[in-house]
Amino acid sequence: MDTSDIEKQIKDLEDEIFNTQKNKATEHHIGRLKAKIARLRQEVDKRKSAGGKGKGFSIKKQGDATVGLVGFPSIGKSTLLNQLNSAESRVGSYDFTTLDAIPGMMYYNGAEIQIFDLPGLISGASEGKGRGRKVLSAVRNVDLILFMIDAEHPYHLELMASELHKAGLRLKHTRPDVVVKKTGFGGINVFSTIKFSFLDEELIKSIASEYVINADIIVREDITEDQLIDIFIENRVYIPAIVIVNKIDLINSNMLKRQIESVKARGWKVIGISAFKGTGLKELQKLIFEELKLMRIFMKPAGKKVDMDEPLILRKGNTVEAACRKLHRTFKDKFRYANVSGPSAKHDVQKVGLDHELKDGDILTIVLSR
Repeated sequence: MDTSDIEKQIKDLEDEIFNTQKNKATEHHIGRLKAKIARLRQEVDKRKSAGGKGKGFSIKKQGDATVGLVGFPSIGKSTLLNQLNSAESRVGSYDFTTLDAIPGMMYYNGAEIQIFDLPGLISGASEGKGRGRKVLSAVRNVDLILFMIDAEHPYHLELMASELHKAGLRLKHTRPDVVVKKTGFGGINVFSTIKFSFLDEELIKSIASEYVINADIIVREDITEDQLIDIFIENRVYIPAIVIVNKIDLINSNMLKRQIESVKARGWKVIGISAFKGTGLKELQKLIFEELKLMRIFMKPAGKKVDMDEPLILRKGNTVEAACRKLHRTFKDKFRYANVSGPSAKHDVQKVGLDHELKDGDILTIVLSR
């Protein structure tokens, strides 16, 4: 079966869903059709990717985190990047002004945050229009997405979000707490720790049957059928995102307030700036740092003063072991104990092991064996 045959099959299944009356009696059937469509679309994407010409953007990740700046052409991305760092980017008023993924480095709170100005993302990118597939392959590898829209074109947000959703990126959400354990026999079994609002056991089995024959499915979160289908499609990527409304100096304050409230109402984190004038950039830097869930750990070598100038940057939830690994590859093997003072310590100076969870602002001394 070639790609056109699969796409026709998808169209037929979509028509069947459209023409099926939605009620309790048909929800299992519709759920299974949606799962089949998702599986077939995955097959189409694989074939198109395998047959595509050229290479995607090569992103060499550096620093403590990587951010992708995404927006329609000539929206002000290059101007913003140049405000945040010293990188230079060609500027013009036509599609794909930025000819490559232009990297820059933002320094904030002791963290080195790499920001990529990606070529303009336009409608149809997920289907290969323009340089869409190359842009999307790069976006999948970042730690945070910055959507840039301008105050005069707020509808650009949903167009870009739609393209990224079609490409398998799930923004504003974390991966659902669902575990699928494939087994050799016994059919499909569902175990849950919550009360379902959108699904039931039979609907879960109907959807799962498109992907597995024998499996134990453990559900610990109240999810929708689309979220469950995403669990079985292995190319889904969950990435946090911030919406930047640029050129706020070009509209009045009441219109800006309405636009920002509208974006917030749809579940996005949003901030208004003027990249050209530099308005709101400090607030944007703070928000980027927070959304990346970065934290500062101040190192205190034994018998010496605390280094307050160059903190060790880790992610929230990281332990002393993560600090050891980032400092030097031999530290974990030579580790004896650590002393911690600050937010995570139970008293002034606490002696801890590798599994101690650190918090932003901690002062850490690592003691190694000789």
